[in-house]
Amino acid sequence: MDYETRTLSILVAPKDQPTFSEYATEIKIVDEAAGEFLEVSQIGRTDLGKIAINPEEWPALRDAIDQMMKQCR
Repeated sequence: MDYETRTLSILVAPKDQPTFSEYATEIKIVDEAAGEFLEVSQIGRTDLGKIAINPEEWPALRDAIDQMMKQCR
C-alpha cells in the first residue's frame, strides 16, 4: 500500500499573534463527498458567516489560498 502526506490547512496570522488569535485566518481543504473545496474561517467569526480581511494581510492570505487551491483534487 502506498501512502502520501498532504497538507490540509494553512493558518495566516500576524507574527506576534498566537494560533487562536481573532486575527488568524485558516484555509482548509474540505471534502464532503462531492469533491474537494476550500473553507476559509476565522476564530470568533464562525457564527457570522463572514470573514474580515485587513488590506495588509491580503497578500499573505491570497498566496495561502492560491497554494491550497492547487492542492485540491
